Amino acid sequence: MSGKLLRVGTVYVPVSDVDRSAGWYAEHLDAEVSYRDEDKAIINLAGQSFFLVKAAEGERSNFTDIHGAERFSLTFEVDGLEALESVHGEFRVKGVNVGDIEDRGHAGRNFVFADPDGNRFDVWSELSPVYRDKFLTP
Repeated sequence: MSGKLLRVGTVYVPVSDVDRSAGWYAEHLDAEVSYRDEDKAIINLAGQSFFLVKAAEGERSNFTDIHGAERFSLTFEVDGLEALESVHGEFRVKGVNVGDIEDRGHAGRNFVFADPDGNRFDVWSELSPVYRDKFLTP
């Protein structure tokens, strides 16, 4: 094989109301909305673009694994515990539905937040070493 997959290009997040959701991501998460029509919007956030797509009623991006644990379609990373606490506090001030900061028994800490449709996302205090080396190390 001469080629290889280079990156994840797009993620799709189901929503019930594209306009409302796009506005929420812009207002509460400081995301940029680069495209919007009645069925979808493109959101630029945290170095990634993803689509908000008008979905059937009750659709969510989360799933339950074979052990009964909820899993998230996206985990955002921040640079350390201080940054995690800062983002957590900012989200609370902005009225984002956030859970408590958790110690899950692995490196770093996490918290979960939800968008207006109940899509839940994870935030982790540990950056991947590859990202840190490529983008943050001088």
